[in-house]
Amino acid sequence: MNPAELIAEIRATYERHGWHLRGALLRSQTRALLSDASHDLPEVAVRDSDFDALWFARASNVNREAWELRLLATQPYALFETFEADESEEQRDEMRKEMENRMREHVSA
Repeated sequence: MNPAELIAEIRATYERHGWHLRGALLRSQTRALLSDASHDLPEVAVRDSDFDALWFARASNVNREAWELRLLATQPYALFETFEADESEEQRDEMRKEMENRMREHVSA
C-alpha cells in the first residue's frame, strides 16, 4: 500500500472514533512519494523525521486531552498519552517529544 492510501485508511479509522489529525512526521522519501501522488496534508503541520507517523488527538474524560502517535505502517503500532487540562503547552510538547523518541526507539529496534 502506498503512503497516500495508508494515510487515508489510518485517518478514516481514527476519525470514525472521534480522533482529529493534528500533525505528521515524515521522512523525506515519504514526502517525495506523497508529492508525486499529488497528496499532501495542508491542514496540519508536517515535520521532517527519520520515521513516518501521524499525530491524532481527541477529548478524553474529566477535561483531559488524549494524544496518540500512530506509526505509518500496515501493522498498527501507536503510543498513547493523556494530558491534564491545566498542563502547559510546554509540558505537553515535552511529553510529545518523549513519545517521538520512544517511537524512534521502536522503529530502530
